[in-house]
Amino acid sequence: MTNLICITCPKGCHLCVDEDNGYTVTGHSCPRGEAYGKSELLHPVRTVTSTIKIRNASIPRLPVKTDRPLPKEKLFQCMDLLDALNAVAPVHVGDILASRILDTDVNIVATKTLL
Repeated sequence: MTNLICITCPKGCHLCVDEDNGYTVTGHSCPRGEAYGKSELLHPVRTVTSTIKIRNASIPRLPVKTDRPLPKEKLFQCMDLLDALNAVAPVHVGDILASRILDTDVNIVATKTLL
């Protein structure tokens, strides 16, 4: 039995996931909590937020994020990729700076416009 706190809404339900019983989830107050509990044990994912270097801009770092959750086991590889990534201004919110990273359908996008 694994205990988790659901992060899909502000309510923060205390979940119990029974791995020995088909990943049955109890303690959730909505279907999203049940889905979160199962996925967190079977295939955990995270959205990555960070910064990368940018040239020709008013500040030296550009805030970025993944446009969808990335498998948790690829987080360190993603951070290595971001460390090597450089942008050149102008960049606009939503611009794709790296596409289909690490053999996934996840893209790195800008979260700030820098002219």
